[in-house]
Amino acid sequence: MLTPNIDLNNKTVLVTGAAGFIGSNLALELLKTTHGMTLVGLDSLNDYYDVSIKEYRLAEIEKCARDKDAKWVFVKGNIANKDTVDALFEQYRFSVVVNLAAQAGVRYSITNPDAYIESNIIGFYNILEACRHYSVEHLVYASSSSVYGSNKKIPYSTDDKVDNPVSLYAATKKSNELMAHAYSKLYNIPSTGLRFFTVYGPAGRPDMAYFGFTNKLREGKIIEIFNFGNCKRDFTYVDDIVTGVKHVMQNAPEKQVGEDGLPLAPYRIYNIGNNSPENLLDFVEILSQELVRAGVLPLDYDFESHKKLVPMQPGDVPITYADTSALERDFGFKPSTSLRQGLRNFAEWYKEFYKI
Repeated sequence: MLTPNIDLNNKTVLVTGAAGFIGSNLALELLKTTHGMTLVGLDSLNDYYDVSIKEYRLAEIEKCARDKDAKWVFVKGNIANKDTVDALFEQYRFSVVVNLAAQAGVRYSITNPDAYIESNIIGFYNILEACRHYSVEHLVYASSSSVYGSNKKIPYSTDDKVDNPVSLYAATKKSNELMAHAYSKLYNIPSTGLRFFTVYGPAGRPDMAYFGFTNKLREGKIIEIFNFGNCKRDFTYVDDIVTGVKHVMQNAPEKQVGEDGLPLAPYRIYNIGNNSPENLLDFVEILSQELVRAGVLPLDYDFESHKKLVPMQPGDVPITYADTSALERDFGFKPSTSLRQGLRNFAEWYKEFYKI
């Protein structure tokens, strides 16, 4: 077990992508569990998906900050704008930076590659440069399970080679890891990358499969289940992800000097997943049951007549499965939310948000 070397209390922290799914939940957790923190959230509020969900998340953060009398500052801006990033770092001199801003989605990267280069490459470069010039104590950034690409060996381990991305999105996330390593080595910036595995939960991203399935089932449409139902995903509930991120934030890799007298890169990578892949067909059946239970779907809903098994999509992989042993070893932490409980929480949120 690692001993925490960063006390988040009374720190100034930046969370980019703060109106996003993971970013907003992390902001809520930090406001609830720390004192004296100045928390700055940056987000461009782009319209890649329904902005009203982003606004809902921000309203929840505002309410929490008021209730806790905590210092929360939201800035609307894009990490791809160097002036915006530099001005924020100059004003706040952040101790810890959590970069969750990114253009997400595998399929969207096939039709809109520019968005990925701008946000995930140029934007991340701007964050790294700012961390270099303003000497942050720890940079934590989002990578993705998609970096494992067409790897055949499972579960995926951070020791595996990840040289076979099958989408531009995955390639940009692999690039983030390489860029962060270079900056860690060159400028002694402690950085930790987190490979997230299929995050789900209330107020999640509408472009994610479980959210899209819910919308279609409500509309009486047929849902397509890829790879003829044989896809497996390491579904990870958002609260478990946030707990993992918070553990990591408090444990910056130690700065050390190598035999050559030069710094060793203070750099780590972790998988954050459930270590328990679920068959997509089972996932959707549990989802439909919970939607019925919550009153989103009628009691007599016939799920069987609303599903269609179809082949694999380009850019997708048949299974994601995280080896999370390093996370357990270093933090004594393992995701614990059951799939049914997580989907129940989502279904109840969906009913309330869409006023069903």
